[in-house]
Parts: sequence; C-alpha cells; structure tokens
Amino acid sequence: MPTIAIVSQKGGSGKTTLALHLATCAAYEGKSSCVIDTDPQATAAAWGDWRGEFLPEVVTCPPVRLSSTIDRARRAGTQMVVIDTPPHGDTAAREAVRAADLVLIPTRARAFDLHALEATAGLMAYASKPAFVVFNAVPARASKMLESASASARELGLDVCPIHFGERAAFYRSSASGEVAVELEPEGKAAGEVSALWQWVGERLGPLA
Repeated sequence: MPTIAIVSQKGGSGKTTLALHLATCAAYEGKSSCVIDTDPQATAAAWGDWRGEFLPEVVTCPPVRLSSTIDRARRAGTQMVVIDTPPHGDTAAREAVRAADLVLIPTRARAFDLHALEATAGLMAYASKPAFVVFNAVPARASKMLESASASARELGLDVCPIHFGERAAFYRSSASGEVAVELEPEGKAAGEVSALWQWVGERLGPLA
C-alpha cells in the first residue's frame, strides 16, 4: 500500500490541494484511496464532507495515532494513503515522513516560502526517504523565478519535482465544492498539471500507484 506524505512547515503552500488531487487520481483509476488529515484545522476533512459519498475517503487523525490509522486502512483494503500534515507541525511531519514511501514538499516560489524549506530540509536529511519539492501556484511566465527557486531548493539538499502547478482558479473553485480540478474543467490546464504529476508519482511508486 503506497503511502505519500505531503509535508511543509509553511501555511498556504498547497498541501491539502496536492493531497486531495493525488488521492482522487487514484480513485479514478479504481484504487481504494484514503486521505489522512492530521491538521487540526481539518481542511481536507471539510472537503470530504462537501464531497459526500464519492471517493477518496478522508479521515482525521492526531499524529500520535497515525501509524495505527494507516494499519487500519491497510486492513480495510485501502490501496493508497496520502497524509496531509499541518504547518508548523513537527510531530505530525516526523510521523508522516516515517510512514511514507514518498514525500512531497509543496511550496510557492517566493522568498518567505523558500526560507521555510530549511526546516523541512533538516527533517529530510535524517529521514532517508525519497522527497521532492513541488512548486505550487507558479505565476504565468515565471520561468526565471522557477529556475531560481529550484536552485535554492537544491542548495538545501532537496530534489525538485519536474512537474509544478500554476496559479489556477480551478484549484480554488473546485476545492470549495468538494471537487477536484478535472471535475470542474476536464480539459483545463490545472487538470493537465495534476495528470502529469500523477503519472510522475506512479513512476516512483510502481504499479499500485
């Protein structure tokens, strides 16, 4: 059962958006997927309430219960778990990374956000887990900004995912209605970016992804 941890010490980095879209991609491929929401704000869980009975399942869980919650999901037949973590949540981040097969670190390509990567880089230095920075909400025609931000991430010892999310209204609009970008705009740029990221993640996790 592949497990993906979405980790960032900065609020507003796009952790929940990333978690929900990846888990929904798995559901669309016929996989039983689950988002485990360890953030006390329970944003992912609220999205799950708005979504209703449609997959993926979203469950809330305090960090200290993460391991047992993952075990319960595995016994229930879940085929993929995505862990959404809170900002400034050192315990949650450590537990999520410990449980993960792959760690994704969403961030915006701005100075304050890149500065916050230092804490996450320190955690990953001891984790021995594959981890990649995923740039989110990248403005249009910002190739130089993206290049500079990627270089900054690499200077911290972090690998960078080749796929990034642009600043797309579809991400915001879909979340507010318990949907994902592909359901709101199937042919839109946001849906295409999610599809590309999902394919890239699948190449790292193997056939169960």
